[in-house]
Amino acid sequence: MRDPKKLLVLRHSRALAVSVYRLTAGFPASERFGLTAQMRRSAVAVGSHISEGCGRQGNREFLHSLYLARGDATELGYQAELSAELGFAEADTTRAVLDAVDHLQRMLNRLTASIRSSKKKRKGTDDGSRAPPE
Repeated sequence: MRDPKKLLVLRHSRALAVSVYRLTAGFPASERFGLTAQMRRSAVAVGSHISEGCGRQGNREFLHSLYLARGDATELGYQAELSAELGFAEADTTRAVLDAVDHLQRMLNRLTASIRSSKKKRKGTDDGSRAPPE
């Protein structure tokens, strides 16, 4: 089990969620149950999946949660682009959210690669012996 408070990626995901809530506050009222709700759900889901993964046992389950978080971030990026195309938000504000999504995805990519790499190192040694299963 990991301490989610120690993960920088979780702090960035929280900041992204706050930015999305601020961005969508100015969307048309007709989008309250549409794009506004969907973007907020996606933004919250990113950090929620990371936090959930921290409470799981073993790297496999943690990686699965990180993959889900990355998928939600990708979904959010699409939704932000769509909202900009529809003229729901200022271009600068949308660009800031898209940049934050991109940064967060890169952080998730690095974290998952690091975990996969450490997992491979533990599985075997130079003499061919295998590490005990997780």
